[in-house]
Amino acid sequence: MIGTHGLSAREQPGALEQWVARRARTLAVPKDARSIKNPVPDSPQVQADARAHWADHCAACHANNGRGDVEMGKHMYPPAPDMRLPETQQMTDGELFFVIQNGIRMTGMPAWGSGTHHDEEDSWKLVRFIRHLPQLTADEEREMQALNPKSPDELKEEQEERDFLNGDPSHEHAEHHHH
Repeated sequence: MIGTHGLSAREQPGALEQWVARRARTLAVPKDARSIKNPVPDSPQVQADARAHWADHCAACHANNGRGDVEMGKHMYPPAPDMRLPETQQMTDGELFFVIQNGIRMTGMPAWGSGTHHDEEDSWKLVRFIRHLPQLTADEEREMQALNPKSPDELKEEQEERDFLNGDPSHEHAEHHHH
């Protein structure tokens, strides 16, 4: 198979590769990390903080809704997992925290931990949010869209739209001439 397709990230992982990837994820987390309990109690404020953090830092690969169905996530190898599915939801809080803090080698999952208390607290909040993903509402997802990072072109387009809606004629569409 390697001779035919090489090691292209365009191929979908087969059953054996998926099993190996899940096994590697399991092996990547030390046994003692699995039993660590989340010290951050769930609350509406924790969920709001985590939604904002996820929208800004995680959604580029995992999507706001956790499906991973975004350009970056779909084109990684292995692709970003659907965080709502049992393979992720059945992980312990300690496992999820460890993965967020330490990443997983040879995947697109980076290590986000810096060792600070604030950073660890943010990761524990993200664990709470990951647990909430299967119940994410349309309103919550819309709120997150406003918090997603924007490219310079997107920011310019939004500004032009605001200017137009406020009656600023300087951004009216110029007629394009084709040569």
